[in-house]
Amino acid sequence: MSMTEKHRLEVLASLADTIAARQASPAADSYTAKLLSDGVEKCAKKFGEEAIETALASMTGDQVHITSETADVLYHLLVLLAACDVPLSGVMVELERRFGLSGLEEKAGRRP
Repeated sequence: MSMTEKHRLEVLASLADTIAARQASPAADSYTAKLLSDGVEKCAKKFGEEAIETALASMTGDQVHITSETADVLYHLLVLLAACDVPLSGVMVELERRFGLSGLEEKAGRRP
């Protein structure tokens, strides 16, 4: 992974930090704070809507549209994680744990 790619991944962590800050100290003009104040259900619904929009965009082949919708998905996923008190670092630890396992191996090891 190049240094530029690594730096770009840090943007995700910075966004998660910003979302946590909005959660800790909500501002009246913050969309993030409003989403979080609406609760987990609203955050989950918004994430689902964005995921569907991304899936639909992927069928068009329009890379700009797919990129834009994927950015929305990642943002709303981070908001949902914050609403559920699940830190991004915990998700990263889980991904790291799975790294190197085949998908079939990983699925077989999940709890029922």
